[in-house]
Amino acid sequence: MVYNKAGIKFGIASVIIGIVILLSLTSTSFTMQSKSLSETTNDVLRIGYFPNINHAQAVIGIGNGDFQNTLGNVKLDSQVFNAGPAAIEALFANRIDVAYVGPNPAINGYLKSDGQGLKIIAGVSSGGAIFVIRNDSGITTIHDFAGKKFASPQLGNTQDVALRSYLLKNGYKTSENGGNVTILPAITSDIVTMMSKKDIDGAWVPEPWGTILVKQSDGKIFLDERDIWPNGKFATALIVARSDYLQSHPDVIQKLLKAHVKETVWINNNKDESIKDFNTQLQKLTGKTIPNDVISEAFSRMDITYDPVKSSVSKSAEDAFNLGFLGNKKPDLSNIFDLSILNKVLQEQNLPMIS
Repeated sequence: MVYNKAGIKFGIASVIIGIVILLSLTSTSFTMQSKSLSETTNDVLRIGYFPNINHAQAVIGIGNGDFQNTLGNVKLDSQVFNAGPAAIEALFANRIDVAYVGPNPAINGYLKSDGQGLKIIAGVSSGGAIFVIRNDSGITTIHDFAGKKFASPQLGNTQDVALRSYLLKNGYKTSENGGNVTILPAITSDIVTMMSKKDIDGAWVPEPWGTILVKQSDGKIFLDERDIWPNGKFATALIVARSDYLQSHPDVIQKLLKAHVKETVWINNNKDESIKDFNTQLQKLTGKTIPNDVISEAFSRMDITYDPVKSSVSKSAEDAFNLGFLGNKKPDLSNIFDLSILNKVLQEQNLPMIS
């Protein structure tokens, strides 16, 4: 009888302890799940990009919701910029986490932060920059540049460096360096006006502005920049991420790059539809559209890609350094790329990885 009571008491105690442990584990599990859910739903990706065709993946994918669908519970907060330096400034001021920018703003930002502030995590576009001259400028060969005035979108930007480097390699100095060729940095819409008024003889610009100059300002293509690059490949736009965000949110970056790669593949497989989608989203952003024939011709001179064309980024840095834009110390870009997450995404989608 005593043995039975003891057994009953022991059994009851065991059940009570088991229930306590189970409740404790359930509570802990619920807390962990709630925390995980809270952290996921509170994740935000702040992204900057331009309303340009060389940022087509962002313009289309952010505008039509493709990026947000792939990001899932991560909230997408986008901001439109018109210049690379402004986007890099916002990145370092912690106002955005990721930006679509040209190679030179990316290089400048990396060097100014001593290699600590950002990483290039993917490519966006290659090609799509041309040197257009007025038909009546009197220029027929490279030997006719003396005394001429040319324009570029911004001092030290990707096309400005390309123009100055091209002139230097062909024996010309600009006016500020005692030479006889003048370069006038101006916003692209103003360049069209300057060309029409014959205030400039030509301009080195990204698409679609090159095509617009040809069609609207009595221009002709003097040089397609692809012709001076190996295999015609050079980076026009890249994705950069703030280093601390990349380290703390690799899962979010992976979702972004998954969206970016999917959009890249879709654009390349659906050119006509992507042109319509681009114009739809462009009108939402700027209130304007670009004629379909202009976009189509501009697209024909560029590649929409996720490959950052690493060798061209290094060459752009070398050219900028030789022009005096990057100080007195030769730039070291050995750690500017982090393509590990991009390659993981490419592997998952059975696409060739970037070496």
